[in-house]
Amino acid sequence: MFQLDTLLRPHIAALIPYSSARDEYTGTVGVFLDANENPLGSTTTEGDYNRYPDPHQQAIKQRLAPIKGVRPEQIFLGNGSDEPIDLLVRATCRPGLDGPSQDRPGVDHILIMPPTYGMYEVSASINDVAITKVPLTPDFQVDTDAVLAAITDTTKLIFLCSPNNPSGNLLHPDAIRRILEAAQTALVIVDEAYIDFADVPSWAAQLDQYPNLVVLQTFSKAWGLAGLRLGMCFASPELIAVMNKIKPPYNISAPTQALALDALTHEADKRQMVSEIMAERQWLADALQTLPIVQHIHPSDANFLLVRFADAKGTFKYLIDQQVIVRDRSSVKLCDGCLRITIGTRAENERLIEVLRHPAPAPADDQLPLGTGDQATKPELVSND
Repeated sequence: MFQLDTLLRPHIAALIPYSSARDEYTGTVGVFLDANENPLGSTTTEGDYNRYPDPHQQAIKQRLAPIKGVRPEQIFLGNGSDEPIDLLVRATCRPGLDGPSQDRPGVDHILIMPPTYGMYEVSASINDVAITKVPLTPDFQVDTDAVLAAITDTTKLIFLCSPNNPSGNLLHPDAIRRILEAAQTALVIVDEAYIDFADVPSWAAQLDQYPNLVVLQTFSKAWGLAGLRLGMCFASPELIAVMNKIKPPYNISAPTQALALDALTHEADKRQMVSEIMAERQWLADALQTLPIVQHIHPSDANFLLVRFADAKGTFKYLIDQQVIVRDRSSVKLCDGCLRITIGTRAENERLIEVLRHPAPAPADDQLPLGTGDQATKPELVSND
């Protein structure tokens, strides 16, 4: 039986959290002389931001809960999905990169399934936490038996990205369910950054059934708010309380909270945008299929396509030269020869197809405005950008 207390690091369980001024007085009316704010206003003409924001974003959670079919106390809001990922690692995993191994079987570790979103590995590495990798199968599905065999008493976090990045496909629900039922000493995190583009319900509906389940979503994709950096985490009230305890006091800014509240009143607009993107996804897949340089288009439940080209690196450089920007995933595990293409507007998609129909030799490397990649420590790292 899953017990959260046994999963937490002891000092986290015993931590007395910082109490901010807005924790001690939650009202909105009064003479505020408690938080050392500037009483004269702001130096910007774009609004008054001299007061600290609600540290727990209660208004957003009240509005978001019925949309997501959860309770407000099951919601954590973070600076993108990356903040809850980092908090989960810090709350549960003792540092130590020398294991797990036969010599050191008791070292805490996370379990990931490459190719997948790179921040799981980056967050673990930043926190000096060991990483166990069980690759997906060639069709980008969970190798369930291998995952179950890799779970030990010191497996603290298991990350499943569904729809997966960079492949775009949903993971089979039976595999996720088997892992949830087997991993009674670990948290199972289902990252649903792209769930709005898939015709399936969210795993958030199963929170009450699985106390070890955590679901990540974001405002960056379907809601069109990538610039706000606002992520959603859904979990048991007990785990949400722990995350609130260890987060920075005011992790979501006042402008972000105001804009998110406004966005949540336009859910119909979000649904319309999702519908248009999904229609464009099919149009783009059909158009790419007609090109001789395209070898395979992986099925997608996300707002992008993973496409294998005859010469991925040459095509990528040529597209850059034509100012059509995609992501080169050809060095990522199981993605040989593949580029990841975000679904654009019809005009943007038509421009992509037009350029690909008239391929030209790629320019020399020194003519391209490309990064060196020096900061990428592992080839399987994938960003949700």
